[in-house]
Amino acid sequence: MKWQGRRQSDNVEDRRSISGGGKAIIGGGVIGIIVLLLNVFGGETGQQIAPILEQMQGGQGQQTETAAPLSKEDEEMGNYVRTLLAYNEDTWTKIFAEHGMTYEKPKLVLFKGAVQTACGGASSASGPFYCPGDRKVYMDLDFFEELKTKFGAKGGDFAIAYVIAHEIGHHIQTLMGTSSKMRQMQQGKSEAEANKLSVALELQADFYAGVWAHDNQKDLDVGDIDEALSAANAVGDDAIQSKMQGHVVPDSFTHGTSEQRVYWFKKGFKTGDINQGNTFEEIR
Repeated sequence: MKWQGRRQSDNVEDRRSISGGGKAIIGGGVIGIIVLLLNVFGGETGQQIAPILEQMQGGQGQQTETAAPLSKEDEEMGNYVRTLLAYNEDTWTKIFAEHGMTYEKPKLVLFKGAVQTACGGASSASGPFYCPGDRKVYMDLDFFEELKTKFGAKGGDFAIAYVIAHEIGHHIQTLMGTSSKMRQMQQGKSEAEANKLSVALELQADFYAGVWAHDNQKDLDVGDIDEALSAANAVGDDAIQSKMQGHVVPDSFTHGTSEQRVYWFKKGFKTGDINQGNTFEEIR
């Protein structure tokens, strides 16, 4: 994506060169953060991007070490993230205005190792996630190397763009009241039915990521969309479960299959119309 020389957002908090603040609570691993977010958000799972969080084993809390000074590569990636966030701000400010609404810009926090949030403590094992409690996106950029090496995504800069746009999609859902409505709908439902609603929420965030890409397609490079689709395919529940445990359990899906995630991103990219993303009706 064309980004150098473009506007950068001032809504990025770069905490990569400071300590994560001690032990991540509830063990600090994947299972720990999931349990925490389930307790806080009633099954919404903190709206993380990666269903790997629910497949991998959690570890014990570990003392976070102070991060080393940022390298030139780290600095460049920070600038890239600031530019991506600015692209998202411009797109959603415009779309909200077109629908008679005001867009409230979220913060994006870069960290290494561990971080404290309004949703509790998280380690880098939690992957990128959005916390409705403080309306911030959190990510350790080391996640993307794992996404490529462990889960077979192509990688590339636009994989990061897809993930950020997906997490911003969860912010859109918070602003529009979709997330709170989903949690209300989950009340009294069986686990399988509640999971289906979680899947709908995640797929809608993928759709919004596609809408964002549609709005900025003039600035995309050849291969960008392929990178996004590869990342979406890699984080499908079926792909992750198959890789991690050798079989899939559809009733336990919380993010959607690889096919569904690719489909909804592509639909958002093709239509560019937020009114076309009612996943809660279409995936039933």
